[in-house]
Amino acid sequence: MPRGDKSAYTDKQERKADHIAEGYEKRGVSEKEAERRAWATVNKDDGGGKKSGSGRGKSTGHPAARKGGRKGGAAAAARPEADRSAAARKGWETRRRKAAH
Repeated sequence: MPRGDKSAYTDKQERKADHIAEGYEKRGVSEKEAERRAWATVNKDDGGGKKSGSGRGKSTGHPAARKGGRKGGAAAAARPEADRSAAARKGWETRRRKAAH
């Protein structure tokens, strides 16, 4: 199989690559570079093409396309410091009160 041959990829992997490439193109990346990055992401997510014999379609369980904990806390960080302090005090009081019972 020559380099760049996509016959081993499933339809779902191809759709995934198209979607990723579209996102890069929207952000101003050239079509060729967007395509390259998209397939690199699919390979990292799925460990390459899935069309082969037995064991086909095994999931990796650790996709590259998940932002995980990096996005968490953005809403709290946008609130004023005084609001966050008040919420922290209120939570502490509640925990203290419930622990007494």
